[in-house]
Amino acid sequence: MNAVEKEFLEIVAQYDAMLYKIVRLYRDSAEDREDLFQEIVFQLWKSYPDFKGNSEISTWMYRVALNTAIASFRKKTTPINYLTQLPDFAEEQPNDEVELRQERLFAVLKVLDDSEKALIALYFEELSYQQIAEITGISENYVGVKLNRIKIKIKTLLNK
Repeated sequence: MNAVEKEFLEIVAQYDAMLYKIVRLYRDSAEDREDLFQEIVFQLWKSYPDFKGNSEISTWMYRVALNTAIASFRKKTTPINYLTQLPDFAEEQPNDEVELRQERLFAVLKVLDDSEKALIALYFEELSYQQIAEITGISENYVGVKLNRIKIKIKTLLNK
């Protein structure tokens, strides 16, 4: 393994949790998540030589990961079944309440459209509005407006 490959693998390892969060937003099954994760890493590897360091590495990785997730989501030919009613997790007896709440949140997040998913994923990573604007290509002010609308939508869906 050469130095560039080693450096790249270290970067991926450092940000793999971030990548898995994005993957989880766009894929339901473990197999599909793994396929998307591999596709994202492949796209990162292909574009790694072009990364000039004009932005933070995490910003670049977000942009590539989100674009890959959205593009591959659109390419997917299997029918998509959108939830018309969110599962009632309250009836289940979970071993871990945190896991239950997390699953409920991810069920709600899957109802969001692609741009909303991308913005909320970046928000959950605690990026600043400026960083989110840089990644998504929209203004900082519009990031704030969109995030506010998304939060209201999530709160409404969680309260159903």
